[in-house]
Amino acid sequence: MCSIFYFYKKLLSLSAKSHILKTFWGYEHFREPQDKIIDAVISGKDTLAILPTGGGKSLCYQVPALMLSGCCIVISPLLALMKDQVIQLQSLGIEAQLLSAETDSLKQDLIYSSCKNRQTKLLYISPERLGDKKFLANAAEIPISFLAVDEAHCISEWGQDFRPAYLRIKNFREVYANVPIIALTATATKKVSHDIVSQLGLRSPIIFNQNPERKNLNIYHKKSADKYQEILNFLKYTSKSGIIYVRTRGEAENLFNFLKTNKIPEINFYHAGLPYRERTERQTEWQNSETAVIVATNAFGMGIDKENVGFVIHHTPPHSIENYYQEIGRAGRGKQDADTILFWNEEDLKQRDEIFAGQIAQRGQFAKILKSLYSTYQIAEHELPDATFEFNYNKIQTQTGEKRAIIKNILAFLHRQEVIFFDESSSKSCIQLSFDPQQLHLLAPKDAWFAEQLLRSLPGIQSGDAYFNEDFLVQKLNTEKKILKSRLRELELKNLLKYTDGNNATIKFLSPREDRFFEGKYWKIYKETQRNKLQKWEEMKYFILENHFCKMQMILKYFGGKSQKKCGRCSVCLRNSYKIFSSSVKDDLLRFLKQKPASAEEIFAALSRHQRQDILENLILLLNSEQIFMVDHRTYALT
Repeated sequence: MCSIFYFYKKLLSLSAKSHILKTFWGYEHFREPQDKIIDAVISGKDTLAILPTGGGKSLCYQVPALMLSGCCIVISPLLALMKDQVIQLQSLGIEAQLLSAETDSLKQDLIYSSCKNRQTKLLYISPERLGDKKFLANAAEIPISFLAVDEAHCISEWGQDFRPAYLRIKNFREVYANVPIIALTATATKKVSHDIVSQLGLRSPIIFNQNPERKNLNIYHKKSADKYQEILNFLKYTSKSGIIYVRTRGEAENLFNFLKTNKIPEINFYHAGLPYRERTERQTEWQNSETAVIVATNAFGMGIDKENVGFVIHHTPPHSIENYYQEIGRAGRGKQDADTILFWNEEDLKQRDEIFAGQIAQRGQFAKILKSLYSTYQIAEHELPDATFEFNYNKIQTQTGEKRAIIKNILAFLHRQEVIFFDESSSKSCIQLSFDPQQLHLLAPKDAWFAEQLLRSLPGIQSGDAYFNEDFLVQKLNTEKKILKSRLRELELKNLLKYTDGNNATIKFLSPREDRFFEGKYWKIYKETQRNKLQKWEEMKYFILENHFCKMQMILKYFGGKSQKKCGRCSVCLRNSYKIFSSSVKDDLLRFLKQKPASAEEIFAALSRHQRQDILENLILLLNSEQIFMVDHRTYALT
């Protein structure tokens, strides 16, 4: 990597950024205003970049990180996105590293050493890492080029994803007064934008606020009683690649099975419950295909830059306008027209109301669940265990008598605050030794032999938590997975080690137990974030139900943007502009029948953005005017 570093130094000229863009990413040109943002960063200015989804935010700090001497520290709240970006950068030959709760002590030391030696160009961390003493001590020796704060709206109490740990950035920056900051977000109202500048302490920042309007998106909302059939009909008559968003993991699998059974080719599903390798493989297959469709929860899509996404469908409404616009923004990035369809009905809205009502804890419930959580793992006041524990919902439910939805909501909140690291997905297993490896000879021969094999096979096991792939260890030890798990459980029962099965939900405590904080500070934050969540949902409901105003204009107004003209292509504009005998419906009918004769059902599916009654009225009109005729009792064709 040293040779690459000196290569960067030679490139510090006006053409350097374009050369880097071409060399590592293969692009000929930057998107507007990427090059201006990069210029601001390399000139040492504080910068705020508000770019819509698909605007290429990551390049705005990745390119200058390669141009400048030292290491760029990237602060992001999204572990999955950080993992993906680091893997992608490393595949391009760029030295990037990630510090997370999963990083063992030995790996941390290696990463810090690489940063100090100017080998690592981008170091990804969560905002909570800024409160870690080991990180702060090592940061003093790292030549920091600049700070990049991704998802910067998380610093604002007005944002839907408020993370108090983001408030530490301002204090960190005061220690490194000469280090510039670039803050980036895709979704920021005016209130949130002002909050970002203030809370980060940006100094006379250069602000880039790109108009969030996406003129190539057709925004259709459709009330539907049979969404599965509507989606199937749409997919039968499109060859485009796209995303279908659903609310739950179970829904992702159910809809996938329905579409697969009905012969939809190149389709798969994706959610956070899948093993990491499987998620990566499915995402890569979809990304590299021209026609693949993926049914996914909102765990899918972060950091994806696929230009040929022809449609995004929402099976159920997202919980906020921010999420909705971010998700439909993954369509049409190659500037081609793209369809976005949101299916909904009154039952959806009622069900979501009930979900919110059923998952938000009252103060007494909040305190009771936290007390149960710490009691389950025998954690005393001010104590912070090193171990990663297996988690069982049933145990907490039995102890508290509270619903799983409330417990899950509180766990998600504690995870976002990095009080805990909670993982429900399949991941690497973990071993932590409880004995001194120097005392190996004191163990029973059978245990000593097996423990010695672990010490040889898992680097870093002597210095802390050792994360490992069980398939790798099975192969290394030439055994079976069932036998491996059994032997690890035996040693655990003898208190020789702590074993966490990666196939089960796990919990790791990241800060000491402080009951006064939970009863005070954290309860206040929880209450405020839940209130914000409900407000966002009410705004989303209004956006769905309002059928007089242009949908794009409503989105722009929400984000503080302006548009003098209606978009002319959303479901509201089409209905208001053309009414029943619209040239739009008629023209779409003629255009579709020009390709081939079709039945009424095929026409309804292909023109799903129009109401059935409107299509039927226009079919009658065209038949009467003899522009079309019926080949048989059910098939229409051009005259």
